Amino acid sequence: MSKQLQGEALEKRCVELGVSIEGPPRTQSHSGNAPRASDAELQRRLLETERSVRESHLWLVALISAIASVLSAAVALVALFYSK
Repeated sequence: MSKQLQGEALEKRCVELGVSIEGPPRTQSHSGNAPRASDAELQRRLLETERSVRESHLWLVALISAIASVLSAAVALVALFYSK
């Protein structure tokens, strides 16, 4: 397994993929922006986002596989009819 990103490199990669870097929301007793999430939380979010991106491309593999199957079946039928 590759080394997990940390610090600014982790934050930069999260921003590239659109992952929120904010931690838990502040309560009413605190004001201002939400604090940055911990490295462990950002790593979890980043891994989940990267997995989602990879999986979203699997439909293309399934489509290509289905097309190849249909073409194979068509060629087999043509070969069957011409062999007699």
